[in-house]
Parts: sequence; C-alpha cells; structure tokens
Amino acid sequence: MAGFASNQGNDSNLIRANLWSNELKEVLLDELFATNYIHWIQDFPDGNTINIPSIGQAEVLDYLEGQAVRYQAMDTGNFTFTVNKYKESATYITEKMKQDSFYMSQLVASFVPKQHRAIMKAMEVDCLATGPTSQTLSNLNQINGANHRFVASGTNQVVLVNDFARARLSLAKANVPMVNLIAIVDPTVGYALDTVTNIAQIAYNPMWEGIVTSGMSTGLKFIRNIYGFDTYVSMNLTQQGAETINSIACNSSAVSNVLFSAAPDVLPFVGLVRQPPKVDSEYNKDLQREEYVTTCRYGFKLYRPENLVTIVSATDQV
Repeated sequence: MAGFASNQGNDSNLIRANLWSNELKEVLLDELFATNYIHWIQDFPDGNTINIPSIGQAEVLDYLEGQAVRYQAMDTGNFTFTVNKYKESATYITEKMKQDSFYMSQLVASFVPKQHRAIMKAMEVDCLATGPTSQTLSNLNQINGANHRFVASGTNQVVLVNDFARARLSLAKANVPMVNLIAIVDPTVGYALDTVTNIAQIAYNPMWEGIVTSGMSTGLKFIRNIYGFDTYVSMNLTQQGAETINSIACNSSAVSNVLFSAAPDVLPFVGLVRQPPKVDSEYNKDLQREEYVTTCRYGFKLYRPENLVTIVSATDQV
C-alpha cells in the first residue's frame, strides 16, 4: 500500500502564505510636557492680538540741598502677542475599505486620538522653538553682562556639567528666582553626561552620587538634578542650523537646549489656545468615504527673555 506524507513541500497550497494578527502595532510615542511651562493668557475675549503693558523700575538720584527735586518718568513698554498658529490633521476611510477591512473598527476608533496627538505634538515643537528662535541668532544675548545663548563648552560642542553652572549664573544675574529650575535637553546631552569620567569626584555637588549609580536617562525625568536644574529629555527641541556665536561656528547638527525657572510668576513663555482641538467628520458621497479633521488655533511667544538660557550643542558627536 502506498505511504502518505504531509509536509510543506507536498502540501504548500494548504498553508496561508501571509498570516495576519488580530492586533495592530502602535508606534512608540515620546512624552509631551513643554506646555506645562506656559503662562496661559486668560483675558483674551476676541481678535487674534493682545497688548500687555509693562512698567520699569523707579530711579534714584542724588538730592542737592536747596535744589528742586528732579522728577523722572518711569519707563513703560508694550508686549504684543498674536495667535499665529492654525493647525489641522485630517484623514479618511473609504466605504469599500470599511466593508472589506477586518481592522475597520480599530482604524476608525484611532482616527480622533491620533489626530489629537499630532496636534499636541505640533504644539510641543512650537513651544520649545519659541525661546531659541526669539533670541538673536549668532549673538550671546547678554543680560546684565551674562550670556543667555552660548555654545556647549565640551569637545565637539558637547554639553558639560559646567554649562549648567554657567546657565545658573546667567539666570541669577538677571534676577531670576533660583527655584523650580528646569532644563529640557536633547537625549545626546543625557548620554554625554552619563559617560562623563571621574564624575564621582565632583564633591561640591553631592546630588551626583545617585546619578553615578543609577544613570540619568532611564525615563522622562533624570534621576537627580544638575546644579539645581531638574533635567528632562525631549526629542522636540529646535534644530538651529548654521550659526556662529562668540566666534564659534555651531555644529551642523546643532540643537537648542533650554534652561529656565518654572516659578509660576516668572514663566518664560506666554501662550493662548484660541480654539482647542476641534473634531469634524462627515460622509463625502462624491468620493464615497468618511472624512475626519481636527483643527486647532494657538500661539506662543517668549515673554521673559531674562528667564531663558539656550545652550547650543551638537547631536552627532556622542
């Protein structure tokens, strides 16, 4: 009697060449947190521009006995803020796709959350670009004799520990409160500081011990702070491109790391959301598809330039 064998060579037609899972893989997303450090404008009833008056300090002069007092007008200014960002995120699913796709329910359910996430990502990028792009490029942006924009001091423009101390000095000389200090840096900065040699010998900064044993880049927030700065990693910092600061040509991969105080009364950025993310959907009978669109209007601006230090560093030298 003839034998019978079943194997892939003999019965290849019985095997499904492409087997699809019931699950959909989601792309890993970065944390969004920069908008936590925005001073949100509340009294903005209409229009897209608001003026915020500012007032300077009183002056002191030497008084001369028997002479008339000299009166000095106080300096005043005007800060103009405009809602200048209008974003949209849109997608669709065709009627045929809805009928034929096994994943139709999962796809449709993901449209609105993904569009909202895309809008929030755009807000994060715009927020982190507000400070560095508002400063004067190719300039130290000095305030009270201290630099508020400089190139990282390490070899190949890598951020060093001393750069944090330098930023702290700049903020202190600008009378910024030394509380709630925040640094938002590129992941390459975390790597560079993780691999600093002989770091344990920095005795004047006892907070480093935990960093040495645990590492700094194990999550969104660094394990310890650096010279008082709670340091966060972000993939959304602004790329600066060609720039020369204090005769130093910035690396072509330069990124702007930002440091500031997040004390509530001195937040460096001001912002307004004129229209929060708003979802519209409708059926397009001509194209036989369901369309979804999310729109949002907002604006950001550097409000207190004295409360911002930008450290420009390379991202391809670690």
